[in-house]
Amino acid sequence: MIRSLYSAASGMEAQERRMDTISHNLANTSTTGFKKMRADFEDVLYETVKSASSAQANGGTDPAAVQVGLGVRNVSTTRSQSEGDLITTQNPYDVAIEGSGYFRVVKPTGEFAFTRAGNLRVDSMGRMVTQRGEQLDGNISVPLETTQLTIRADGTVAARVPGKDDLQELGRIELTMFTNPGGLEALGGNLFAASEAAGQQMQVRPGEMGSGSLAQGFLESSNVKAVEEMIDMISTQRAYELNSKVIQTADQMLQRLTTLR
Repeated sequence: MIRSLYSAASGMEAQERRMDTISHNLANTSTTGFKKMRADFEDVLYETVKSASSAQANGGTDPAAVQVGLGVRNVSTTRSQSEGDLITTQNPYDVAIEGSGYFRVVKPTGEFAFTRAGNLRVDSMGRMVTQRGEQLDGNISVPLETTQLTIRADGTVAARVPGKDDLQELGRIELTMFTNPGGLEALGGNLFAASEAAGQQMQVRPGEMGSGSLAQGFLESSNVKAVEEMIDMISTQRAYELNSKVIQTADQMLQRLTTLR
């Protein structure tokens, strides 16, 4: 009886974790480049009451074991790598990645971070930065007198300045590819940090080595589907209620045992 109490309690805790993940997804339905998360679970160790190899009186062995499960636990949170829809903004500094890859930026500490959010800006020194001010890797600076900025699909950044007919090339935006992008660690602020789980990283030109190309004037929206999250929310609520009902039922059975004379 006590086992059922602990198992149901672990089930309630697991559904709480799942609800936390769903609420985080829904809160970021409008976050540029956000990748939805999913809570993954596994059953915990089993208590073996009788082994399948137990000997029988007739000389044989039992065909099946008698085991009692002890509940569930959260083993990981998986981040979906599917692409979000592209939203047109007509802003020349907005760039979406059509395919795989991450922008690499430099944090104020000098460390690298990675993002799918391409809503770029220009800081007071003309450097291309993220909306939070992290500098885009590549040291691309936009001249003050720029009248037209062009970001090509292969990452080439060029500007038109007064007095010159041809576009002036400013540099190239490269993308970072990972063996296992799901292993990146989220830092907040649309940023990820490389980890051992993410595997080897490689800097490539957009469109090469399996990486995506760049689309100027577009942003990648969140890949969260509100309807799907609402369905998951309902199933999570029902599962939580069922586990709480198990605790109530086990408690009633224990009460009945204590009243036996």
